Amino acid sequence: MVGAGCCGGGGYAVAFVLLRATFFASIIMKYSLVAGLVFQGTVVLAELLPVHFKAPTAAHFIDIVRNDTFDFGCRPIAHPTDDGHFTLHALLTEEQIAHVSKEYEWMPEMSIHRQDLSKRAATAPIGTGNRFTTNAPVGLGTQASGATIASIMNVNEINSAIQALVKTYGVSTITLPNRTFNGATQVAAFVGAGTDKSAYHLYLSAGMHARERGGPDNLLYWISDLLAANKAGSGLTYGRKTYTNAQVKSILAAGIVFFPLVNPDGVAYDQSSGSLWRKNRNTRSGSSGSSIGVDLNRNFDFLWNFKKFFAAGETPASTSPSSEAFYGTAAFSEPETKNHVSIYDSFPKIRWFMDIHSAAGDILYSWGDDENQATTPTMNFLNAAYDGKRGPVGDTAYKEYAPSADITNIKNVAAKTVAAMKAVGGRSYSAIQAVGLYATSGASDDYAYSRHFADSGKNKIHGFTMEFGYSTNFYPTSSEFNQNILDTNAGFMDWALAAIAVGLE
Repeated sequence: MVGAGCCGGGGYAVAFVLLRATFFASIIMKYSLVAGLVFQGTVVLAELLPVHFKAPTAAHFIDIVRNDTFDFGCRPIAHPTDDGHFTLHALLTEEQIAHVSKEYEWMPEMSIHRQDLSKRAATAPIGTGNRFTTNAPVGLGTQASGATIASIMNVNEINSAIQALVKTYGVSTITLPNRTFNGATQVAAFVGAGTDKSAYHLYLSAGMHARERGGPDNLLYWISDLLAANKAGSGLTYGRKTYTNAQVKSILAAGIVFFPLVNPDGVAYDQSSGSLWRKNRNTRSGSSGSSIGVDLNRNFDFLWNFKKFFAAGETPASTSPSSEAFYGTAAFSEPETKNHVSIYDSFPKIRWFMDIHSAAGDILYSWGDDENQATTPTMNFLNAAYDGKRGPVGDTAYKEYAPSADITNIKNVAAKTVAAMKAVGGRSYSAIQAVGLYATSGASDDYAYSRHFADSGKNKIHGFTMEFGYSTNFYPTSSEFNQNILDTNAGFMDWALAAIAVGLE
């Protein structure tokens, strides 16, 4: 993956710098043409089509990813191919495809390809009733091999699944302080370490991006598996990965806080419309079409004001309400992000955080604003001397500081998570630094990690993002949906076990 090269320097970083020196002369000449690719009008999301760009190097995509009106899924990630090239997945309209094809005729080494949808089966259905009014969810780890779950939870089922876990296993809940734009009350839950909230060290959230179907299911079925196995005195099995009852008990003893539905308004809208909706449903910045909503994963208070903090030309988020990466009107402008962060205040000893997303097939670890470095502590996100320099990958002007022990630990935990997910059924996953092909700002994982650096009185939290599934495949088939549950649940197990081994305090 491109991020792997970024983290370690090495050949990719050298190649990247050399390419920037020669390649960008022509890029700059063509950069004015990017304005022609920016569509300020309303995009009908149902018309978005999955495509991928292919080029000899990841750096060929830099010009394209700087267009903040294009939809690159959860974030732009360059994937290596068997023939030594790279691919970049996106969701584009027919108009955008035509425009890109014309504007990049001068670069024949980069091509655009449509995904063949004719061979895809129907996507996994959304539940139409409420399965959990009387029974708790039953995960795949406690069922016989080959068992399947028929449909994705609807919003009511997600909420009733939490309450069923309360009734069946004694899970505790906490009502979060802010109602969403559409008036929903949000609930998180905690289990495993008793009533002392300072004894909880693991925090997982899901459902931040509405269209990334299955995220809440992955989390809730894992919690139900842990509790069922703990009650029965048994272990868990996910494909070719097995875990003992002792491992189940050790994870629960670490104390788990879980927030399965960060974006209920957006999820409800996406499930009813099938529109690939990503953001929340706040209409204050725009009242129609794609101008509605804020990208919650660009709304956290980490370098949120990217125009100030990042180098000119970098687009870690967007100021345009029509963009899928619209960052909102201020850091924490949204009730959902306020609620997400309130959990840290309620559980002050959280050490490890995982935000569950799709679809890329990666585990991402901090930092996401620039490449990591462990030699210059003063080169950090709090130092105004570096404002306007952050973001470009492969340069020497700025790299984000992280202690070497932290880098070693988070890479170790990410690698073990990926190994578990691969072992389940052989699907490909990678562990990479979150900066990847381009920088991000205002993301949940970086905010989690940044808290201690900004205020030493706050606990240090290692933040991760899990990108399950295949690139831009937000609506999985039924078989993919079930495979995602198996993969992610094994990943959660090894992530938690590796975190425990590194340390919870």
